[in-house]
This record gives sequence, C-alpha cells and structure tokens, in this order.
Amino acid sequence: MIKQTKSTCCYCGVGCGVIIHSENDKIIDVKGDPEHPANFGRLCTKGSTLHLSAKLDSRLLYPELRTNRDLPRKRATWDESLDMAVEKFAKTIETHGPDSVAFYLSGQLLTEDYYVFNKLAKGLIGTNNVDTNSRLCMSSAVAGYKVTLGADAPPACYEDIDHTECLLIAGSNTAFAHPIIYRRIEAAKEKNPNLKIVVVDPRQTDTAKAADLHLAILPGTDVALFNGMLHVMLWEGMLDHAYIDAYTNGFSELKETVREYTPKMVADICGIKEADIITAAKWFGKGPSLSMYCMGLNQSVHGTEKNAALINLHLATGQIGKPGAGPFSLTGQPNAMGGREVGGMATLLSGHRDLANAEHRAEVAKLWGVDSVPEAPGKSAIEMFDAVKEGSIKALWIACTNPAHSMPDLNSVLEALGTAEFVVVQDAFNNTETGQYADVLLPASTWGEKEGSVTNSERRITRVNPAVATPAEARHDWEIVVDFAQRLEKRLAKNSALFPYTTTEQIFNEHRETTRGRDLDITGLSYTLLNEQGPQQWPFKEGDVTGKARLYADGVFQKPDGKAQFVNAVYKGTADKTDARYPLHLLTGRLRDQWHGMSRTGNVAQLFNHAEEPVIQMSADDMMRRSIKNGDIVRVSNKRGSLVLPAQLSDEVKPSQTFIPMHWGSQSMHGLGVNALMPPTYDKTSKQPELKHTAIKLEKLELPWRMTVMRTIHSLDVMQQIRGFLSHFEYASCGLFGRETETHCGMLILRAAHTEAPDEQVIQDIDALLGMTGDAPLLNYLDAKRGISKRILVETNLENKAEVTGVRLVGETLATAWLKDVMGTGEFSPELRRWALAPLSAPPAGQRSRGKIVCNCLDVAENEIIDNIQLGADLITLQNKLKCGTQCGSCVPELKQLVRIHAKH
Repeated sequence: MIKQTKSTCCYCGVGCGVIIHSENDKIIDVKGDPEHPANFGRLCTKGSTLHLSAKLDSRLLYPELRTNRDLPRKRATWDESLDMAVEKFAKTIETHGPDSVAFYLSGQLLTEDYYVFNKLAKGLIGTNNVDTNSRLCMSSAVAGYKVTLGADAPPACYEDIDHTECLLIAGSNTAFAHPIIYRRIEAAKEKNPNLKIVVVDPRQTDTAKAADLHLAILPGTDVALFNGMLHVMLWEGMLDHAYIDAYTNGFSELKETVREYTPKMVADICGIKEADIITAAKWFGKGPSLSMYCMGLNQSVHGTEKNAALINLHLATGQIGKPGAGPFSLTGQPNAMGGREVGGMATLLSGHRDLANAEHRAEVAKLWGVDSVPEAPGKSAIEMFDAVKEGSIKALWIACTNPAHSMPDLNSVLEALGTAEFVVVQDAFNNTETGQYADVLLPASTWGEKEGSVTNSERRITRVNPAVATPAEARHDWEIVVDFAQRLEKRLAKNSALFPYTTTEQIFNEHRETTRGRDLDITGLSYTLLNEQGPQQWPFKEGDVTGKARLYADGVFQKPDGKAQFVNAVYKGTADKTDARYPLHLLTGRLRDQWHGMSRTGNVAQLFNHAEEPVIQMSADDMMRRSIKNGDIVRVSNKRGSLVLPAQLSDEVKPSQTFIPMHWGSQSMHGLGVNALMPPTYDKTSKQPELKHTAIKLEKLELPWRMTVMRTIHSLDVMQQIRGFLSHFEYASCGLFGRETETHCGMLILRAAHTEAPDEQVIQDIDALLGMTGDAPLLNYLDAKRGISKRILVETNLENKAEVTGVRLVGETLATAWLKDVMGTGEFSPELRRWALAPLSAPPAGQRSRGKIVCNCLDVAENEIIDNIQLGADLITLQNKLKCGTQCGSCVPELKQLVRIHAKH
C-alpha cells in the first residue's frame, strides 16, 4: 500500500510543501502539496525529481574512523566513533581551552538539529565557535535588516507579489534560483500587465530577459544605483516625508550623501543609461513597491551596505508594512532562517538575541540552566578555517555541508582541512569533497527520513515528517549531537544534564520557550497545531489564531526607540579589481537544475540535461579578440588558482565579463571549481565573503588529444570510480545525462583532452571499469597511425533487442552529440554500424543532435522546439503540441525567449 507523507522540499528557501509517496519503506514518488501556501502544489525541476535522488548508491550508511592520518578509514561502531570523538574533543578542551574546538554547520539542518548543536557549543563546551554555510549566503541580508529595521525579520510575504505594482529584483536570477516564486511573478504579470518588473543584474539572465527594464550594472555597483534612484525620487518629490519624520532616523545625513549621486554620475559608475535610472526610480517611487534580492547583494565585501541602501528606498517612500511593498530577501537554503532563529552562528544567540548583549547572554544562560554563556565572539566561517590552518582551532566538527567545495579561496581551505588535528564530518552522502578529510565520518539521515521543522523565506514554519526509516546505521542529526553531548558531559565531569531529549518535539518546545517575548515569538505554535492547521508564519504568540503576514504595519521597528534607521551607504568597489594582468570579470551563480555542490542533484541523470558540463560563458566580443571558438578549451586563472574548461558563447554576459556556475567542483571536473578563484575578503559587518566576483585572465589551450566515453550505468558507484581518472588529463569532466529507467540510473559521460595521448594503461583501465574491453559485444574501429579509435558497445536488452549501451571515441570526437542521442534511444541502426566500422569522424550526413533539453519534465529538446517555432508555433502552440512548459514551468522563460528569437516575424 502506498503511504503519503507531508513534508517540505530540501533545496532552496522557498519552502515548498511536498507529499512523499512511499511503499515498503522506499520513496517512489513526490508531488507538490496543493495546500501548502508557499507553492500550492507546484514544484520545480529539482523538487519534482526528489524521489529520484532518494537512492542509497551515494549514501553514507555506517560510521568510519581512522586512528592515524596516514591510514585509510575503516568501518566502525557508533560507540567506537563517538567515544573517539569525545576523547579527542575533551582532551583538546582540557589542554587548549574551549575555543580550540569549533562546529561548522548548514542551512540544510532542521531547526531542532541546529538548536542542539548551538546548545552543545555555547551551553556545554563554552565556545561561540559555531558558524554555518549560511555565513556564505545570508549573513549580509541578516546584517542589512538589523542595521536598518532592528531585527533579522523579512517584513514581506509571497502574497505581496500579487499586490505590487513595481517589483525590483536585485542580484537574483529568480527564474533559476527560486523557480516557484518566479512562477508566481509570471502569474502576477499576466493578471496585471501594468506591473513593472525591474531586474538589476550584470548578466542578461532568464529573469532579466523577461523584465520590463533590465539594469545591467557593472559588478559591485549596486549601492551607487540605489543611491541614484533615491536621488531621483528626492528630486521628483516622490518621498514620504511624513513617514520619514514619524518612523525613521538618519535621513538628513543620507540626503546629503545622495545629493551627489546624480543620474549622470551613477550612469558612469554603473555603466547604464541615465534614462533607465530615472525610469526605475519613478516606477519604484509610485508604488506599491516590492524588492526581492539574493546573492548578488549578499555575497559582497560591501553586502551589508548594499542591503541597507536598498532598504533605504523602502523607508524613504514608506513602501513597507503594507500589501505589495517591502524589502524581501530570498533565502538560499531550506532552513537558513531556522538556523538564525536558534542563534546557530558565531555572533548570535537563541531567539534572535545578540551575543554582545550581556542581558541576552544572561537570559539564554537562565533558559538553559547554565552559569553563563561565553562572551567572546566566535569565529565566523572564513575566520574559522583560518584558525584551523594556523593551529588555534585543533578539532573541527562539520555537519551537512561541504566546505571543501563551497568556501572561497579553496586551496587555503583544503590546506586547513589537511593540517587540522582532528576532523569529524557528519553527512548523509559519501561523495563530498570534504569527506576525504574526516578522521571520523558519521552517517546522517536526509530528506524523506528526517523529522522536525523548517522556516522558509517568508517566516513560515512547516513540520517536516519522515516518510521512511533511516537506512542501515544512519542516525538523525539531532540524535548524533545529543548522544555525543551526553557522553561529553560525562567525560568532562559536568553535573549538568543539558540534553535530556528523546524526541524532536521536546527540542522544539524548548526552542519555542526561548522566543517568548521576542520579535519571532512562536509560543502559540506546537507540533500538533502545525500538523493540523498547516504551516504558519511568525510571530505567532500564545493566544494568537494566526501568524503575521507582514511586519511593521504600525511603523514600530525593533530598535530601542522603535524607529527604523537609514544607513548612510556610499559606493565602494569590488574586492578584486580588473587590471592589465587580470582584465576580465568572473561572475558566479546558479544553474536551473542543479543545487549547491550537487551531492544530491548530481545523482539524478535528467538534471544534467539542461546544462551538462562545466563551462565558462563568454561574450562574442571577448571570444573574437582571443580567437576562441565555441567549445575551445581555455585556462582561467588568477593569483589564487586556475581551472581548465571549455568556453561557451553566451549572450548573457557583456564584454569583459565571464560566468562560471558555482555547482561544478572536483567531483565533476579536473579542478576545484570556481570557488578556488574567489577572494576570502569579507564584509566587515556581516563577515560574508565576496563569492560573486573576482578578476581573471584567460588563455586558449591547444589540447589536440580528445576522448569522449559514454556508458549506461546501473550504479552510481561507477561514476564515483570514474572520478578517480579525472586528474590524468589536462582537461576532464564527468557527469550524467539521459533519464533514469527501471533498469539503469542514466548514462555516464566522461570528456577528456590532453596535450598528447596518455598512457595506454589509463584507457584500458577505463574500458575495464565500464565493461568495454575486447571480449564485450563491441563494434571496434582502430586507426593506430592517426590515433583514432571508436568503440560501440551493443548489448541485448530485456526485450531481446540489440541496444547501444556504450560509446568510446578517442582522437576524434565530432560525433559526440549525435551519439549521445543514439545512447538516449539505444537504437542500433544499420547506419550506426556502417559509421562505426568506417574511417569517419563526423556523424552521417543528415544527422543532427536534438540539442540541449529545454523541458526536463517531458524531455523536449531545443531543436524540436525551434523547428516548430519556425513553422509558426507560439508559446501556447508549443505547450499544446509538445507539452513543454506544462509541468513544473521552469522552462517557460526559455521557451518565451526561443519564440522571440526564432519566430518568423
């Protein structure tokens, strides 16, 4: 019998509700929850394939440990693993003090997991060295809210999209990063054609292409733009002076500053038209105006000021606390908000309390039943790994995150992990870059198995219910922490019993009590209420019957005098600046169908179909100047590192700008990924590093030897083994493509290029691993003189038909795209036989590839879509005929662009 369980999606911060379908303790499908107010049943390409990621191939199932760094880890019991961790931590604390240990956590943990980690560090051990990967994505948004409005509380809600007349999207490719919010924006625009959408982004993303006005500012110039818009609104008499006088402080100082930010000056700084600045300002000033912003503002050395300068616009026009208006920061992770609520960062305490406030420290100490919580601020992410590297932090516990992929200046971070005296890694997956540095590796539960709660971008708390049991010996994150904490209490001879929990509900109830009387008061919530009445927004006080959709409607802010504070922000440049040596800007961002470091999405074949390999996107102008053609392999470098990858022509980047997605790391390519190039420089207030931008140089490489290998695989273990070969080649990438079936988990693809033919043994080892040796049913063509080899593996399938299940091309790879399509269908044709055994490199005449997959849900490819458009199809016709864009809708922006480009008119 199929069981249905309500839970949430584990990707971005939209917080979509899902209904998990399971049978015999195995997840078999997932649907959007039509009753969940975050998504009303919609899911994006990632969310709708969650069930395909719920396999055990790449799961960590048993604890492992090593007693010496030179030894491989071995399977161990939980007692052995935790006792070793306890002894190492206890000895380190006794010898070097509590600040010699640290915890690095994740915005993907549930609120209850976060709470016990925070209490372990600050309540039991006595260190504030607790930080999270939220430092890399949301801490500038937190700081921006706090310096202006007084509290880390997004004042708007998703419903405001339906009521706004001007939507300003800054530093967010919402169509890719938060697709379900973007579906709501599309619906609002369709319902209200007068809605003006302004997008601020250096790149011409899918989100920007669909905007009424795209402000393609130069990287890092956001503060200048926002000050320029405020200048125009001041000049045009569009400010709400009554609101400013009654509810804010600091405007007179800001007014003096923005007088200088004339449209002409701002146009010169930002590289955009004066007229566009004036238009954006007038649309915003008219209102009601809603802003949505994300990593483009946050991941900056001046991220707090960028956030504050945008919030200034809302305060100056009174566009806050009412329908359709407010500054709305979009959260990157599913529970970064929950982590902030429990104080799970180096400078925070439970219930939105500040570590620097003595009264707040006393309140938390009393709630926890401890004498005190430590006063000295803990190490934030960058500081933490620096301290590990120089030796003041001896023992490090990493949970549910992959800093060996996601931190900036990765070579320095890897050096830190390599020199750390003791590292514990707690994770659900065995395929992360960080795992190799673990002395103790602890298997945790993951999506579909976990129980607790999460908070999404609009302050909405949802119950997370388990659909299936944890596999093998994996445990819940909170259970691991509680077990460790109880053992450590005993080892340190503490008389306390701070961790009596046996259920997540007990932890939630304690967390709830820490919020009493605070801005995020949730004393009216319970597991029972959340299960029976569904997700709720905070604050939700005892006695309330509903949460609060919008904050600050009364003009009272979380500052001592109740007034909001204007921040006198001035424009300052990026941390890394282009110059003669490094003349190109390098930007980073997200892909539509991948997430973070791909430990989960990288296991689902169809999520590679839209963007299947690491590339650097370049403008036609920059490629022409350097005699680079589409697909040529280039070296990208700066003072921190280098990457080798193909160049891709793109209309999204302006001349002198390039783009590499942040997802690809050493699991996907020979190289650490784009974060190796990024500066560790961080915002002085938020401590958030500038992960969005650096300066690079680029050179074309001559790598004449080429190889492409494709193979249908039945286990992801094969891909993990293939990754071991990437370092043999100057350029190499590996991933998946196609679609999972009942008999296989998709097709593996390995691409490689080198200055000369590598050792023949390497090729033989790859053949052996993939079952493509001479004794297999192969079509085999070899031209040793020209260094060309072709192998086509043809196996008999369950229906007793010949099926193409493997391809290996060496020397010439021109037919790769065609053969990928052949692999997709498996069809073994006479034409393929003739080609395979002939001295041909290019595909047969008349054969062309399908192009990239645009609609992942229904496997509709670009060339088929273009053919239909050229025959007269518009968007509705495409949806009716090909069905593309009729499922999750993530491809609709791209479909609209294809219609614009290829329609006959």
